[in-house]
Amino acid sequence: MKIGVYGGTFNPPHMGHFKAARAAVSVLKLDKLILIPAAIPPHKSLPADSATAEERLAMTQYLADSLLLPGQVEVSAMEIERGGQSYSAQTLRELSEQYPGAELWLLVGTDMFLTLHLWQDAQAVMHMAGICTFGRTEQDSESVFAPQREFLSRTYQARVTVITLPRIVDVSSTRLREVLSRGGGGEYLLPPVYGYILRTGLYGTDANLKRLEIAELRACSLSMVRAKRHDHILGVEEEAVRLARRWGADTEYARRAGILHDCTKYWTGQRHKQLCKMCGQELDELEQQTEKLLHAKSGACIARTVFGEPDEVYDAILWHTTGKPDMTLLEKILYVADYMEPNRKFEGVDRLRDLAYTDLDSALLLGLEMTVLDMEVRCKRIHPMTWEARNWLKAHGVTIEEVEP
Repeated sequence: MKIGVYGGTFNPPHMGHFKAARAAVSVLKLDKLILIPAAIPPHKSLPADSATAEERLAMTQYLADSLLLPGQVEVSAMEIERGGQSYSAQTLRELSEQYPGAELWLLVGTDMFLTLHLWQDAQAVMHMAGICTFGRTEQDSESVFAPQREFLSRTYQARVTVITLPRIVDVSSTRLREVLSRGGGGEYLLPPVYGYILRTGLYGTDANLKRLEIAELRACSLSMVRAKRHDHILGVEEEAVRLARRWGADTEYARRAGILHDCTKYWTGQRHKQLCKMCGQELDELEQQTEKLLHAKSGACIARTVFGEPDEVYDAILWHTTGKPDMTLLEKILYVADYMEPNRKFEGVDRLRDLAYTDLDSALLLGLEMTVLDMEVRCKRIHPMTWEARNWLKAHGVTIEEVEP
């Protein structure tokens, strides 16, 4: 087994860390990559504006999740739990015991690589692991690495691999924290990391969550779900905007509803219920028993109470899963967009997409009929509002017309 070990303060983890990790997995053909936030770095002091160890661990978990390699990339709290100064030699010894016979590779940035011979137990570090370093800018050249690589190879018999990362944004964590404190910095961060920073007020961001710009709102929403859900959320956002333009709805509301509609998707049932109770959002008997239905209710509550969204957005999110009789235009748009956004793949979705731009009510009815059929096939209870929404449309003369070729 070949294991990459990527340590650092991750204060915060940024796009440079992400691209380095992704490149290392590919170039070194790693079976596993372990990201390890340091407790106390031995080579520098943590500044006063730092995130806590727990917050740095949480942000590193966003980094790992964003690589979309479950089972292959993981985050370890071993150095934080060990406490004190975090020395690579000690970490590598522990990993060697945990994974006997594994081939370890230590991933380090340029500055760390050039001072590697000054580390504590440098000989042991290079005996236990190969060294993989990264050029942070396009200006990095062989002349920067060759002398040190030759010295380490000759003196310590080190195995050294250099990976060039072209077009990478060169930013230090120190500089990034300064930019974040002045209201910028999002372009240097993965959206879920940026969203987490905004939601928790790290690094002096002090964002007003009820007055966020679209990019900030999107980042906050993506920080609340797993990375595998991101494409769906972004797809619903853009599909809702396209449908709003087609049918004359408010595109800003459509975008915000799309961004937030699944923000509580991965909450536990108990957490959904606690929030709904706190917000006065009633849950019927089926919702109390069916966790899959709860994210619409709790998501609507979050949209209103945390992000200050208006009633139109609240209601669209509230009904985007079950539907309801006499839906507003925005409610219809979000329901349909959620059903047939570009990442959806199922029999009948192309017909639904065609209908959505020719007869929105027919598309809505088709979506409801598909839901009823799917639930019946799987012997699942159908929410009463879904029945009522379907019957209301039929009672008002809505039919599902064949799409012309």
